[in-house]
Amino acid sequence: MARGARRGERLMRRADTPAEAAFREQARRWLAAHAEPRRPSGNWSDGPQPHTPENERAYFERCRAWQRTLFDGGYAGITWPRRFGGRGGTPGEALIFGQEQARFDVTSGFLPASIALLGPALMRHGDDAQRERYLRPLLRGDEVWCQLFSEPDAGSDLAALRTRAERDGDGFAVNGQKLWTTSAQFSDRGFLLARTNFDAPKHVGISFLLVDMRAPGIEVRPLVTAKGDRHFNEVFFTNLRVRLEDVVGGIDRGWEVAKTTLANESVMIGTGRQRLGSVASLLREAQRSGRFADAALRQQLGAALVEERVLGFLQDRMQEAVLEGQRPDLDGSVLKVLWAESRARKAEIAIALQGAAGLLEGEDAPQGGFWQEQWLDRPMGTIGGGTLEVHRNGIGERALGLPREPRPDRDVPFRELRAPSGAPGRDGGD
Repeated sequence: MARGARRGERLMRRADTPAEAAFREQARRWLAAHAEPRRPSGNWSDGPQPHTPENERAYFERCRAWQRTLFDGGYAGITWPRRFGGRGGTPGEALIFGQEQARFDVTSGFLPASIALLGPALMRHGDDAQRERYLRPLLRGDEVWCQLFSEPDAGSDLAALRTRAERDGDGFAVNGQKLWTTSAQFSDRGFLLARTNFDAPKHVGISFLLVDMRAPGIEVRPLVTAKGDRHFNEVFFTNLRVRLEDVVGGIDRGWEVAKTTLANESVMIGTGRQRLGSVASLLREAQRSGRFADAALRQQLGAALVEERVLGFLQDRMQEAVLEGQRPDLDGSVLKVLWAESRARKAEIAIALQGAAGLLEGEDAPQGGFWQEQWLDRPMGTIGGGTLEVHRNGIGERALGLPREPRPDRDVPFRELRAPSGAPGRDGGD
């Protein structure tokens, strides 16, 4: 093991090739000319504070502005084809730019998530007219999209969705409800899963629709979370009109499109680098407070450090494969589960370390309430993007080769199925 790793540092990556080094230097110069370096605290990119509708709107607009800056500078969609506004670059270049960008006080917020989910789906399953109409405005942030998948009774079993799209002349009339929709209140458009055939099995009779979030027939209701933000929304459809040309991949064939959008979600979540909240900061706090002598606490910190280090090594392994032009051999669900559990464990330790001060919030709390927000936001990692239970099932089936879970309803017409009980999260399997 390298000496740096024995000191608690990450394993050293291989040196950049000359081409990679040149790209890194170019990206670094561009970022320095367009953004400010990150500071230990007080960065706008860490999110709106306090959580008010006005601050959240201002934060969203600043995120959109940065996405446009990236696009205009040629750094949005680095791997996208040039015809759609991308750079036509390599995954390695995208990785390098992300590493350099993390040094600066900038973020596009949730926009990269919707871009990463919808962009590949349109490139693979959309027609030429859809790709020409939607991809460039999506990548630039001129049209912000939200994902309209989960429902009150279709969470872990996403294919149990009951929002219906019925033929109405030259289009569809959509009726139903979606839940846990990120930033729907700010979005211009949405990509929607709706049931178009109740006589087909549940995975078959679904269509993937592109909708206008400002159209008549859509009502968005923000949900206030435990930490006080309005990250999620519930969305209601009442006779929403959707054109036939806004069906992606064909009528009743939306599940294949949905699988494309979900394929990268767990990897995207699990490979995200947290800028704040490392175990190193917890170790410093334990030493400062005199709690480091507590053997039980040291054990918890040790376990958290191991999780953080293993996650870092796995992320490095995936990134190395990308830089080498190889397909990563890691299942994305492994990263997602480890990331979510590591994040939750650190938040629990931090609150315990703070003692009575852990009951405070906002500016009254240590570090401006950062760890309080992390603790309250634990379900975002353990439920959002698929529950950990669902991901573990996927790991067992895909990575370990265990038998698939029984699905007795797989070939039964959907209208003959009983309505399932609601559960949060999503199952991207088929």
